[in-house]
Amino acid sequence: MTGSSLQLVADRREVLFLQGPPGAFFRDLAKALRARGHGVHRVNFNGGDRFDWRGPACDYRGGPGGWAGFLARLLIGRGVTDVVLFGDCRPIHRTARAVAGGLGLTVHVFEEGYIRPDWVTLERGGVNGFSALSADPQWYLEASRRVDPPPARPALPSAIGRRGRAGVAYYLAAFLAAAAYPGYRTHRPWHPAVEALGWARQAIGLRLAGRRETVPDHPYFLLPLQLDSDYQLRAHSDYEGMQPALAQAIVSFARHAPADARLVVKKHPLDNGLRDWRRRTLDLARALGVADRVVFLDAGDIDDLVGSARGVVTVNSTTGALALAAGVPVVTLGRAVYDIAGLTHQGALDTFWTARQRPDLRLYEAFRRVLADRCLLWGGFYAAETRNDLVTSAAERILEVADTVAPWEQSAERFAEPCMIAAE
Repeated sequence: MTGSSLQLVADRREVLFLQGPPGAFFRDLAKALRARGHGVHRVNFNGGDRFDWRGPACDYRGGPGGWAGFLARLLIGRGVTDVVLFGDCRPIHRTARAVAGGLGLTVHVFEEGYIRPDWVTLERGGVNGFSALSADPQWYLEASRRVDPPPARPALPSAIGRRGRAGVAYYLAAFLAAAAYPGYRTHRPWHPAVEALGWARQAIGLRLAGRRETVPDHPYFLLPLQLDSDYQLRAHSDYEGMQPALAQAIVSFARHAPADARLVVKKHPLDNGLRDWRRRTLDLARALGVADRVVFLDAGDIDDLVGSARGVVTVNSTTGALALAAGVPVVTLGRAVYDIAGLTHQGALDTFWTARQRPDLRLYEAFRRVLADRCLLWGGFYAAETRNDLVTSAAERILEVADTVAPWEQSAERFAEPCMIAAE
C-alpha cells in the first residue's frame, strides 16, 4: 500500500469477527487489533469456530431465521464499527453484510487472493461479483499511474500440509460439538464427516492406482475444475456446481475447436473425491465423439499447464489471473474481477477456440498494480514465513479510514463476557 491517500484512524474501533479460514489467522489478527487499543468481539457458530478462536465470544446457537435480529442487537449493543469475515457468500455472511451495511458499518471481506499464489484478498464491502472495483480498463490504466508496482518477492513454499491440518482440526471440533450448536448448518454441500471419508478414499486410491496422464503433445486448451463448495462458482455464475460448466465447455469444444486441439481438464488439488470427475469428463467426451481429444489430469503443475496452453476456459478461478499474467488467452463462464475488456475474451465460448483474444499485458500490469494497492496483501493464511507481516498488514488495512462510520454512540466493553442464544 502506497499509503498517502489513506490514513490510520486514531479513534477506538470496535471490530466484530465472524467466521474465518480454518486455523489461527483470525485469532492472531484480533490480538494485533487489541494491541493497538481497539475492541474485539466474536460470534461462534460451531465448535470449529470456538476451537480456532479460544477466547471470549458469543455462541450463536439458533437457526437462520433468528440470525439477522440477533446480529442487529449485538452490533448496536456493542457499538460495533467494523465487521470482519472470510467469504462473503456464505448465508450467515450475506445476512451480515446486509445488516451491517444497512447500519452504516464497514464490512471487511477476506478471501483467497485474486492473484495467486502468495496473496490474500481483503476488500471492503465484498469480493468478486460483490466487489466495488471498476470493470473499466481505462480506469485501471489511469489509477495505476498513482501507485507503485508491488515489489518482486520470492515464491512462498507450499503450505498444503498446514492448511490440511487446520481444516481437519476445525471440522473435527465442529463435529464433536454439534449438539452445542443445534441451529448451525454448514455452507458446504456435504457434511464434514462425508468429506473426510472422501479425502481418505481418494488418498488411498491414488496410491494404489499408479495412474498418471501426461500433457498431450498436441496444442491444448486448459479447463481447471473448481470446487463445488466454492461460493465464487455458486454465487458468481449461473451454475449451481461444476458439472454444468464442465458439460458446456466439452460440448462447445467438440463442436467448435480445431481438429488438432486437445482439451485438458485438470482436477482441483483440494477436491474431496466425492464426485468422480474423471468418469464424468471422459463419459461425456466419448458420447460426443472426442474421447481421443480430451485428457483428464488428477495432478500437475498448474504454472506449467497454463504456460503451455493455447487458452484457458474457467468459470472464475484464480487460474484465470495466472493465465493472464502469462499472456495466455482466457474466457470466463461466470463473473470474475479480472473479466475486463482487453484482458479476457469478450466473445462467446464457441468463438474462443478459433478467435480468442490475447490479453493486453500493459493493461494486466495496471490491473495487478491497482489490485495490490487496494485489496491484496502479501502472504498466505497458512504460510508461516509471512504470518506476522500478513497480520500486521491486515490490521493496518482494517484501521484505514472508512467511507462510513457507525452512528452508534453506545459504549462497549473491550473484553466482553461470553454470551449465548438458544436455538429457535
